[in-house]
Amino acid sequence: MLTRPDRATIVTLLAPPTVWALHFLTAYILAAIACAKGWDLGTVRLVIAAATAAALVFIVLAARAAHRHTGFTTDTPPHDDPTRGARMRQMGAATFLVAALSFVAVIFTSLPAVFIPDCR
Repeated sequence: MLTRPDRATIVTLLAPPTVWALHFLTAYILAAIACAKGWDLGTVRLVIAAATAAALVFIVLAARAAHRHTGFTTDTPPHDDPTRGARMRQMGAATFLVAALSFVAVIFTSLPAVFIPDCR
């Protein structure tokens, strides 16, 4: 059975890629609907920008929580001891890296809204 801190760490690990996936779906589905219905793309870009900002803030918060678990300042990797503390530091490091990857993915997902001028 997982303890409460273990469950919180797993949820923190899964949160950044979930936020990226939701942002991806939101941006691309909204853009597809806007192009199909002839909506104003300026407004759609603002909505995608707001969704991008919210996603990035959430991912940064998850990375910050993960950084607290890593012990980067006090303990260097590898965290391969069979102890609870080492497991938490390793999960924190993994979460931090997944959050960094998700941060970059959210930025790349929003780039078409910036560079594509119309629905051609």
